[in-house]
Amino acid sequence: MRTECSAERFEFGEAAGRVVVAGFDGGAITSDAGGLLLGATDRAIRLTERFAACFTDRRSADHIEHDLRTLLLQRVVGIALGYEDLIDHDQLRHDPVLAVLAGKLAARRAGCAPLAGKSTLNRLELSRPDATRYHRISHDPEAIEALFVDLFLDAHRKPPAQITLDLDATDDPLDGHQEGRFFHGYCAP
Repeated sequence: MRTECSAERFEFGEAAGRVVVAGFDGGAITSDAGGLLLGATDRAIRLTERFAACFTDRRSADHIEHDLRTLLLQRVVGIALGYEDLIDHDQLRHDPVLAVLAGKLAARRAGCAPLAGKSTLNRLELSRPDATRYHRISHDPEAIEALFVDLFLDAHRKPPAQITLDLDATDDPLDGHQEGRFFHGYCAP
């Protein structure tokens, strides 16, 4: 027997005096609504703002659509949501959740998306400690390292007396002689 799915809305009762429903006529939707939690975390610890302070943007402000903070937020949240490849951002540049997190629902110029695509994000990924004619965004490696330490310390009420870094190698036995077989088990079975 075939299932007939003709309902346009499902009601789930009430929550705090408001009716909770599921509708299927949403228009622009996302499967990454968990990004809203990441956005709340970003605002609480000011990660993107603090991370952006580790970079210098020498691009001409009159000619850019996507500022440095937006590029960083888009890239960090994209990676956290599982989009590690820059090419993913050619679709994500239109994602409503990322646009809300970036505070940029519409582009300033006609023909542009609210967020950056892979080519613009590539400028960020190719940043160097010193800007060049072709690499206008630079970063301060020491400031980035210090930010990691600061974020760790901010997560504790008082700094821990000792920090132990466990750098054990992962032994993944591989079968065959495939390229990239650099994970060796050191113990005989």
